[in-house]
Amino acid sequence: MIAIENKLISDDIIEQQFVCDLNACKGGCCVDGDCGAPLSFEEAQLLHTIYPVVKEDLAPQHIAAIEEQGTYVMDDEYGYVTPTIDGGVCVYAYTDEVGIVKCAIEKAWKEGKLAFQKPISCHLYPIR
Repeated sequence: MIAIENKLISDDIIEQQFVCDLNACKGGCCVDGDCGAPLSFEEAQLLHTIYPVVKEDLAPQHIAAIEEQGTYVMDDEYGYVTPTIDGGVCVYAYTDEVGIVKCAIEKAWKEGKLAFQKPISCHLYPIR
């Protein structure tokens, strides 16, 4: 990872052209990484508000992790980030019927339940 100001950029952005293909990666960006998705202060605060809406799409293990860790956590290196399960999958991720890991926040947005789509770092991945 390359850090520029408060943004994390994957080394791959320099070396490869990137196009998101969920069918190929199966949602790897929600699973792999040094920590959860980086958040702005405003996004971190918003997660507390929207949690009841996205909770219905989360696995019991993810709900338990949020209730133990909180709706966001503070990382010493990256600041506000989404919590993860044992340093892996984002707590806001769910697995769809064909095995692709997706964002429960974005699912609620697509269903018209939220005005917030997902954290900007998730939109910009692999630029974090």
